[in-house]
Amino acid sequence: MMKRTFLLQALVMVMILALLCLTGCRKDTEEDKIKNIIAEVQKAAGEKDTRTVLGHLSKTYQDPQGNNYDGIKGLLFFYFMKHRRVNVYVPDMECSIENSAARASFQTVLTGAGEGAVLPEALGVYAFTVVLQKESGAWKITSAAWERIGEGTIPKE
Repeated sequence: MMKRTFLLQALVMVMILALLCLTGCRKDTEEDKIKNIIAEVQKAAGEKDTRTVLGHLSKTYQDPQGNNYDGIKGLLFFYFMKHRRVNVYVPDMECSIENSAARASFQTVLTGAGEGAVLPEALGVYAFTVVLQKESGAWKITSAAWERIGEGTIPKE
């Protein structure tokens, strides 16, 4: 009886260790790394942390809207000065990775409140496509395209 109890305890310990190893020892996939970068940028934007946002941008950043690294820096400064509070919501994201290039597509809701505003003012819903490249082993955002969703004309009945 004592032998059976010992074996049962040993089996339970092995199962617990295996579960801990599976959950705690798992290495992030490249997709996880991309999603983490977008989440860090999202959080940093909400905290108006320009340094962290820019830390994820490549110095060679260039987007279809004509912005480069310095242009994005100015854009962030403008929005962060204009809005006392900025909130960024990214409910879901799709990632694709091919060699040292990656693409993340997602929709985001941006809200903000101006100086003296009690309630947030909706800034809008946007569709983003972000392109990343590996630079010295780390993923960096090299381009981003975005468009506001729902700004088309309202169809007549």
